[in-house]
Amino acid sequence: MRGIPVQTANQSSARPRGKVFYGWRMVGAASLIQFLLGGLLIQSFGAYVAVLSEDRGWSKTALSLGAAIQSLEGALLGPALGWLIDRFGARTMVQVGIVILGLGFMTLSQIDSIGGFYAAIVLLAMGSSLAGYFPLTVTLVHWFRRWRARALSTMSLGLAMGGVAVPLVAWSMQAYGWRATAFASGVLVIVVGWPLARVLRRHPADVGETEDGLPPQTVPSDSPRADVGQQPSRHFTAQEALRTRAFWLLAVGHGFALLVVTAVNVHAISHMKEGLGYTLAQASLVITLMTVSQVAGVLAGVALGDRWEKRYVAAGCMLAHMSGLLMLTYADHPLWLGGFAILHGMAWGLRGPFMQAMRADYFGLPAIGMILGLSAFVISIGQVAGPMVAGGLSDVTGNYRLGFTLLALVAGSGSALFLLAKKPT
Repeated sequence: MRGIPVQTANQSSARPRGKVFYGWRMVGAASLIQFLLGGLLIQSFGAYVAVLSEDRGWSKTALSLGAAIQSLEGALLGPALGWLIDRFGARTMVQVGIVILGLGFMTLSQIDSIGGFYAAIVLLAMGSSLAGYFPLTVTLVHWFRRWRARALSTMSLGLAMGGVAVPLVAWSMQAYGWRATAFASGVLVIVVGWPLARVLRRHPADVGETEDGLPPQTVPSDSPRADVGQQPSRHFTAQEALRTRAFWLLAVGHGFALLVVTAVNVHAISHMKEGLGYTLAQASLVITLMTVSQVAGVLAGVALGDRWEKRYVAAGCMLAHMSGLLMLTYADHPLWLGGFAILHGMAWGLRGPFMQAMRADYFGLPAIGMILGLSAFVISIGQVAGPMVAGGLSDVTGNYRLGFTLLALVAGSGSALFLLAKKPT
């Protein structure tokens, strides 16, 4: 097995004092890009659904299809993006994605029909795919080995903190209208996101660095100082990874988790507003509490993620997703909504970064872009099904109870998938 870099006592002065490893600068830039995506699109999409349903009279099913389009486009682009990133890096791709995302928001601000809404969603989906979690993750896993889970968790702080912006987006919709809010979001994405994307680099060697910022020296894998728990026993090609049980268990388990995540992002505000009688502002405060809990989960991953058995953590998080969604579904007291926000937010923040860290740990880095892209096909089932099931059953039954209950139970069963997803040998 290949040795891994470690820092010994006589190497501690190899890095000039005060110099920050460039990989952490990239983590900061990626985290801010995730903040823009999370605050203006991913976690605020439910606010657009609630307002457009009331303002334009469109059905929950029709609006849920918008979320499905985002997921399907990400899945279709996944393998191509993975191939491109593995060979050329992500910097230019993310810059193009930022521009397309901004134009998508501007297009959304001008729509007058459901067809126009879908056209705007296609642009938003393409932009978020090119500039979102996937290319940023693939970039960062090449820069970190020993601190991979910590780096990905730190990046995910941006997505988690994006929920803090949901009340601001909701306030803007009420004060200035959803059209002005969408257009302003597009301008903000381009002005702030473009310079952040320029920070990205493909490999540490591009700026004279090494993985984790450690000196370019290795020790044998049987050394007691070597952190071998994160090293794959071999480096898999995409075709070889597809033949392992771990690939499919991780992909299906990840998809089951996103049944809940995407359903909550799209429909939680509508459920609290229409089914539970809360105002848009009050429902947004629950999302803010969920965000605070998500941040707490991410911080737990930052502190301890590389020391834990990730599949056990993921299994526990699936049970928390299930419990949280059930509390939201049958909430007859504000405390139940608080329980939902804490459980679901903590589970999302802790589990999310572990998904890609596990794949890098299991399969190695040479084909990680393609492996993540192929995983997106399976994961997209959960991304598409979550909002569609919840929205469709809401249109049929008049509320979200049946849809949310079914999604919660399926997500809970996904706990067993992660327990079975052992590292391939």
